[in-house]
Amino acid sequence: MKDFVATIGMFDGVHLGHQFVLSKVVEEARQQNLYSMCITFSHSPKHEQILTPLDRKVELIQALGIERVMVLPFTEDLKRLTAREFMKQWLCEERVKVLLTGYDNRFGHNREEGFDDYVRYGRELGIEVKALPAAGSVSSSNIRQLLCNGQVAEAAQSLGRPYSIGGTVVHGEHLGTLLGFPTANIKIDHPNQLIPAAGAYAVRVYRGERREERGEYAYGGMMNIGHRPTFGQHAQTLEVHLFDYAGDLYDRPLTIEFVQRLRDERQFASADALAEQLKQDAVKAKQAL
Repeated sequence: MKDFVATIGMFDGVHLGHQFVLSKVVEEARQQNLYSMCITFSHSPKHEQILTPLDRKVELIQALGIERVMVLPFTEDLKRLTAREFMKQWLCEERVKVLLTGYDNRFGHNREEGFDDYVRYGRELGIEVKALPAAGSVSSSNIRQLLCNGQVAEAAQSLGRPYSIGGTVVHGEHLGTLLGFPTANIKIDHPNQLIPAAGAYAVRVYRGERREERGEYAYGGMMNIGHRPTFGQHAQTLEVHLFDYAGDLYDRPLTIEFVQRLRDERQFASADALAEQLKQDAVKAKQAL
């Protein structure tokens, strides 16, 4: 069996920087006639809100040509491993012969060691450790901040694709229907996934949980994230109105891609005033789409 070229990281978002790293792994593997591998983790040690649920992250990594994605559970035992112990236990055992890593990327207990240490351990263990060139200024943290500010178009530029969430349609209070814009209320699949800032958005909506189930057709729509201040509501809701759609969506999975922010959430003087604003939102959303 062939051995592996590998890289290690959280890869949350699988953004343009991650895509660069993974493309280099695929390229190196082809040059050396080896398999390509990405080693990632089940959840972030920082317990941050995530950009990509694990199944979606794996799907995106595989789509870049990585032949094996190894997901390690981020357990206390794993956290205690030094970099050398990690390399011996996981890289040697998994037949990794080349490790590609950013010069400032760190792994192992408390991230106490750095690139020169990895090179030294690699020589001892029979693993060639090679530095990757800088992949630019894109980071998962910056993308999180953009989304928290509602800057979904800017986040898409860093991700290389629109930011998306998945969820199931549940019953709501039918307030959208009363306003002339029936909405599907969304219960998100992954409660720890980051939801963009409150406000109205132009979106594309796919029926189905995963990309291969969606086909090529997306419904245009507009989504409101917020607390319904006009109606005195306080719990956060996610409601999406699909343009040119008629049918029952209850209990159906939807995937929602954010295209552009339309406006902030705000309280209106009356339901009629809100309905008028929704008409304006619909015009802007269709222009954005």
